[in-house]
Amino acid sequence: IISLAGLQTPGYRPRRAREMMSIGKPEVSQDSEAFKTRPFVDGAKTLIGGQVKPWAGIFSEIFSPIYCQETGDRICIGRQATMSPKEAMEAVQAASKAWDLGRGEWPQRTLQQRISAVEKLVSKLKEKRMEIAKVLQWEICKNDADSVKEFDRTMDFVSALIDTARKLNSGGAICQEGIHAILKRSPMGVMMNLGPSNYPFNETYATLIPAILMGNSIVMKVPNTGGLAHFLTMEAYAECFPPGVVNFISGRGRDTMPPCMESGLVDMFAFIGSSKAADALVKAHPQPHRLKNLLSLDAKNLAIVLPDADLDIAVKECVAGSTSFNGQRCTAIKLIMVHSSIVDKFNEKFCQAISTLSVGLPFGKNNITPLACSSTALMKTLTEDAKCKGAKVLNEAAGGGHLDRSLFAPAVLYPVTAEMQLWTAEQFGPVVPIAPFDRLEQPIEWLRKMPFGQQTSIFTSNQAAPSVELSQLLDMCALSTCRVNLNAQCQRGPDMYPFAGRRSSAMGTISVEEVLRAVSVETMVASKSLEVMNRACTSSNVFATL
Repeated sequence: IISLAGLQTPGYRPRRAREMMSIGKPEVSQDSEAFKTRPFVDGAKTLIGGQVKPWAGIFSEIFSPIYCQETGDRICIGRQATMSPKEAMEAVQAASKAWDLGRGEWPQRTLQQRISAVEKLVSKLKEKRMEIAKVLQWEICKNDADSVKEFDRTMDFVSALIDTARKLNSGGAICQEGIHAILKRSPMGVMMNLGPSNYPFNETYATLIPAILMGNSIVMKVPNTGGLAHFLTMEAYAECFPPGVVNFISGRGRDTMPPCMESGLVDMFAFIGSSKAADALVKAHPQPHRLKNLLSLDAKNLAIVLPDADLDIAVKECVAGSTSFNGQRCTAIKLIMVHSSIVDKFNEKFCQAISTLSVGLPFGKNNITPLACSSTALMKTLTEDAKCKGAKVLNEAAGGGHLDRSLFAPAVLYPVTAEMQLWTAEQFGPVVPIAPFDRLEQPIEWLRKMPFGQQTSIFTSNQAAPSVELSQLLDMCALSTCRVNLNAQCQRGPDMYPFAGRRSSAMGTISVEEVLRAVSVETMVASKSLEVMNRACTSSNVFATL
């Protein structure tokens, strides 16, 4: 049993939050500059087998979570092709043809040749930087800074991938026990790539570009929400890569994805979404044992605030961790457990910090913007469920829980208990559940019972002496999740660090180096004679030296 004796501080009864959140409306006037310069992306087109063609079939109109003030309707910002299983199969067959069991043009190219093609793609994408950022802003409501940051961070990631790929394949001949060998990374085949709606550009490219670099061919399912930006890139992909190396599928995932998996042509499955959807697609493959999976799935990240924590730091990090991009992040803090001796004081400071957040349109610096990747109805349901079972919206007087169509002002709920949905549900939005605890066994037991295991945060004193209790808690968190953040919010990055998860949170690891390994396989040539080996590799593309 871990004791907290000596760490407790006197209790504190909170005052009602005095400040009101600045809350706007999720609407623009037809006379506004924002409305007049809104994007419209025509995604009624396909990229299959290296050709971008207009789409004459059924299409879906894409509406922003932003409303028109005069009509009261959501604003249409584009359309995308609604492909059928037939076109989806054409895409996966084109990818399979480009791979051709390793005999295709792309896998036969040297790594340096593939790098040159990706660098050409990056150059073309950078020409569309602000256009892509603007579409992200309108479709998923990222503010000025976050929409541009998603693009820029993606380009930085690609640059790091290229540098790392060179290092991975830069080794020469080695010799062990009289056997000479050259070890290289080689492609695996066809990847089915399904990106998310919350980071549709960055998270998709986190597996898409590594797979391309290493010589694989791709079928990319464009997300139904957040996918318009990808239609701006079709022509660039068609120009930079041989036919069939990159193919796009759009439309209903339930219609298009199962046939592709059932074909058996898919060798790798990169997916970001729910574990339930991932299970269904993996099971659809006729030989699931040979399917290489790279999955980022559900998460319910816990923050534990110990009695000796610096409350200013804990509050600042927990606010950012639970509300950044409206809490629509798998890495968001989704439950905060605070020791009962300091919970009142923590709640007061937390509500005061929440009250400084601005709620409104994504054009500018608003902290909370219209929800695109979750629903305000779900936020309301979770809030009402907790209230019916004894919790209170601590910041209700300051506007917490205010709902206006696609906008939901952050609601701080306390005390949250095991009977409430928020105890285990991944809310994926700006609802912040806080629970008290008296003994460390309580948050530890919560971790033990959760089916997910991505990250945890522990808040303690920056000046605390070494503690057996803290080390034990650290170890328990580390064996339940894959990243423990000390006095910091749960988060991804820097990208050189591993991004992984236990249980139903992930399969595989994403970092600049690990993702390159995940989408390739180690291949070697070996011989007792160095001369014979070097002669055989003279014109080899696989074993070429950079």
